[in-house]
Amino acid sequence: MSDDDDLFGGTGETRTRLPERDGADGYGAGRRSGRRSSSRSLVTVIGVVVLLIAAIAFANRDDSSSDDGGDTSGNKDTQAAPTAPTGEKPVSGKNGGIPAGYAKTEQGVESATANYAVALGSADMFDQTQRHRIIDAVYTPQAATERRPGLDKVYKSEKFLSSIGLENDGNAPKGTTFVSRIIPVGTKVTKFGENSATVEIWYSSLFGLAGEGAKNPVTESWFTNTYDMRWAGGDWKVADFKQKDGPVPVGRDQRASTADDMAKAVEEYGGFTYAR
Repeated sequence: MSDDDDLFGGTGETRTRLPERDGADGYGAGRRSGRRSSSRSLVTVIGVVVLLIAAIAFANRDDSSSDDGGDTSGNKDTQAAPTAPTGEKPVSGKNGGIPAGYAKTEQGVESATANYAVALGSADMFDQTQRHRIIDAVYTPQAATERRPGLDKVYKSEKFLSSIGLENDGNAPKGTTFVSRIIPVGTKVTKFGENSATVEIWYSSLFGLAGEGAKNPVTESWFTNTYDMRWAGGDWKVADFKQKDGPVPVGRDQRASTADDMAKAVEEYGGFTYAR
């Protein structure tokens, strides 16, 4: 592996190579004549101008095509790409502090899935009162009734709490901050019907304890969840979901932050309301 490969992590990023020179100089390369240098500079300028004009034209074409409010004919070829935002505004309503009132559309169910995943993966799930609030807000009534006892059993398990470094009551040890946060990267509808949908969400997860001497420091993981969504009570709700690992990106050689910096970031930076 070359030094460049090592510098960029071997990921194959585009590199800029300086122009070679004809005659010898202090670096073993040569100098081009002033005329050839001027010609090269002119070609470079022209190339940049052409690219800039093309980019402006493309941007204007994109803006004008979106002014009509989108294609409602059902032709998916004219709709936004799977990883592109639609520009729809986030919902304005809330249910138990969680965004609610989603449209009965593919965009609506993707937005609901992202926000529900964030709630279900939050530190609030380790507090019984907050956990019941989340369960009632995101699950269908039937699923909420069925899942509440099992979730209570898991989150109250002293063995489980001890394994992740929490006290028996679910609180973080003194001097530490418990971190459990999901950051959605993208969503995809794989099935969509009149009252049901299947949505996949790819996300990263921060989990652990921030604080000096914490035995379970905050780490990052990557997962993809598949949610079985139902239209119930005038909104999208979770009926069931399953999880799998990845896709996991290659990690960069960044120095881990201190426990204090991590705790401060979690306390100071709030989350988002996600909309497709």
